[in-house]
Amino acid sequence: MSEIVNNSLKLFIEYLQIEKHYSQYTIGHYEHDIEEFFMFMTEQSINGINDVQYSDVRIYLTKLFNNKLARKSVARKISCLRSFFKFLVRENIVKENPFALASIPKTEKKLPEFFYEEEMQQLFAACESETALGQRNKAILELLYATGMRVGECSQIRLKDLDFHLGTVLVHGKGNKERYIPFGSFASDALQYYIQNGRNWLLEKNSASNDILFLNARGGGLTSRGIRLILNKIIDQSALSGKIHPHMLRHSFATHLLANGADMRTVQELLGHAFLSSTQVYTHVTNEYLRKTYMSAHPRA
Repeated sequence: MSEIVNNSLKLFIEYLQIEKHYSQYTIGHYEHDIEEFFMFMTEQSINGINDVQYSDVRIYLTKLFNNKLARKSVARKISCLRSFFKFLVRENIVKENPFALASIPKTEKKLPEFFYEEEMQQLFAACESETALGQRNKAILELLYATGMRVGECSQIRLKDLDFHLGTVLVHGKGNKERYIPFGSFASDALQYYIQNGRNWLLEKNSASNDILFLNARGGGLTSRGIRLILNKIIDQSALSGKIHPHMLRHSFATHLLANGADMRTVQELLGHAFLSSTQVYTHVTNEYLRKTYMSAHPRA
């Protein structure tokens, strides 16, 4: 692959970091999808970025579907490459965007999975508070459920972001957007207990000063991956079974708020959604949640 092609990817990555403020996790996906297309270019003997035609895009789409990729994965890759070539057109590196006319396959809209309130109680019951790590893990679970923040946002929280007097936390979201989210007494108690006890013990494991809220066993900042592993461990220790993923805590937060009377705009703001349409999916979940609750609770259902 030519140096111009590689440099174009480098410029695009810098654009995502500096102008778009994308997380390293998201940038990694972009980089992987673009490098995959570069491999396809090599296979098709396409030497330069300017040589890519719409007909090549159609061949690439066919290859993706032949590889049995899910429609959602194909849509993500095409969207990524469209953004990449749009950037190249803006920078006058290419004349046209060959992905501009590529139709992204419609994906099946699946309702977000969530925990019922009884299941959340089982998760909290699976947490122990006797050890420093146990205190940290319980505080993570309480904070995620209390605020609905993303796992990546949780890993960035610093001590100064917490206001226990007002009961709020400052969250640094996607696109470098900030929002304040309130949290209740259960999360407040768990956080303060962890900060006053477990966190100090973990901090002694590392000589460097650190104001990151959640620390790993070595006293350094806990990563998003580390938080996911902790949540999976809590889930494994609980009595819950079936297909479970940590993002269900965020879905549970939104579903339970709406089920208990919160308005859509408030939930949108708390979740940090740019568009109300992203939040509206939870109304369908809530309707199903209420139906199941009614069917199980009403004596003549």
